[in-house]
Amino acid sequence: MRGEEKFWRRWQRERLQQVIYDDIRDLENVKEISLLELLAGELPNRVGSPLSIKNLKELVQVAHESVERWIKIFERMYFCFRVPPYGSPNIRAVKKEQKLYLWDWSAVPEEGPRFENFIASQLLKYCHFVEDTEGYKMDLRFLRDTDKRETDFVVLEEGKPLFAVECKSGEKNINPSLFYFMERTQIPKFYQVHRGKKDYERNGVRVLPVQRFIQELSLP
Repeated sequence: MRGEEKFWRRWQRERLQQVIYDDIRDLENVKEISLLELLAGELPNRVGSPLSIKNLKELVQVAHESVERWIKIFERMYFCFRVPPYGSPNIRAVKKEQKLYLWDWSAVPEEGPRFENFIASQLLKYCHFVEDTEGYKMDLRFLRDTDKRETDFVVLEEGKPLFAVECKSGEKNINPSLFYFMERTQIPKFYQVHRGKKDYERNGVRVLPVQRFIQELSLP
């Protein structure tokens, strides 16, 4: 087990070094490599929360435009991806905030955000699969209103919501925001996914283990 952990840590470090010092430096002509490395090291700590470019620019001491450009470079290199908000007409949804996730969800240090990142990766994979096989335009969004009620993800097909997903470590308590959004949006299905074993439905919300959720969506 220790040998596997050592290999994983070395692989993580070498992958990041390759992305920054080989791919980005050679392909994107970025000169501030040390600051880019600082930004890349901080992004795993921002997973699952609204992404603040202002806070990141203060961390690396560069212009707002530079941070935005560097994150777009990371996205092109498949280091991270961003999820925009879903705006429903019947709620005061946030419109400008975005959430950031890593393609390699295992690099997220905290357990809760790492699980959320894993679900984000699976849902994005699902969206790409449907686009490639069925030809529908798919989108992955999150739902948050100005009173900070939030549901982690909403999957859209041709602009229409298919289902919403909340990520929880426990299997008993349902996020009250799911019931709130169920009454005020046109989202037809609500899931709360957890790492336990219980599978049940309560007031229209399906609560189920992550393995079953993935199987029922037929994720490849």
